[in-house]
Amino acid sequence: MAGRLATFLKDAWAKEPVLVASFTTGSLALILPTLSPFTKYATMINQAMPYDCPVPLRDDGNMPDVPSHPQDPQGPSLEWLKNL
Repeated sequence: MAGRLATFLKDAWAKEPVLVASFTTGSLALILPTLSPFTKYATMINQAMPYDCPVPLRDDGNMPDVPSHPQDPQGPSLEWLKNL
């Protein structure tokens, strides 16, 4: 199987090097972002940020389930970002 693939790539490079180079560049453009550490950190930041701005609430002392701040212990924190 590997021999047939090597033969195909060798023949394709000999006949159409521009197409082989463009397919290689395109496939690397699809694969490499998933291997990048920046993708990991961007995902972590997006998970920790709220989707919308918090609306101020008037606390009458009768709302125990409403956090005082959007980043209270209900979701992931950004402490790891401060330690970089």
